[in-house]
Amino acid sequence: SYELQKNHYTDVVSEHKYWKLVDIYADEGISGTSIKHRDSFIRMINDCRAGKIDLIVTKSVNRFARNIVDCISIMRELKQLKPPVGILFETENIYTLNKDSEMSLAFTATLAQEESHTKSNIMNSSIDMRFRRGIFLTPPLLGYDVDDKGNLVINQEEAKTVRLVFFMYLYGYTCSQISETL
Repeated sequence: SYELQKNHYTDVVSEHKYWKLVDIYADEGISGTSIKHRDSFIRMINDCRAGKIDLIVTKSVNRFARNIVDCISIMRELKQLKPPVGILFETENIYTLNKDSEMSLAFTATLAQEESHTKSNIMNSSIDMRFRRGIFLTPPLLGYDVDDKGNLVINQEEAKTVRLVFFMYLYGYTCSQISETL
């Protein structure tokens, strides 16, 4: 979970005397296949460019980026900054400021990208097969009940909670703030 990861990296930084935690950059629920909608990721890279960060510590390559072009181009850009910014991938034990790291990173990033494509294809195929058989993946939906004909019917009591969530979202509350309120 996000909280466990946050605690882990807070501990990792505290174990190193000269390290300072700038921030934890997390794009919850956003795919790593592109950096376009990863606002926290983009903010992290901008903080690197601004000289606020000299090391990024991340669990694995597929948590950093699942697109080889993004991964390698960002790594190269960060490496060229003055001073350079390194990325430490814990799982793969790759540190990008080591001179022999790029080939390992390229190979691992390629695997991450292909794994993402494979999972996507499997999921799409599974969904397609289920839909063709009339089996929908809809879990019980908050705010709705299913009538005896299989139609969704508004559950007025639960709909109050759904309206509250949408209202909070529209007024700029984060997912974490909404979750805490609920």
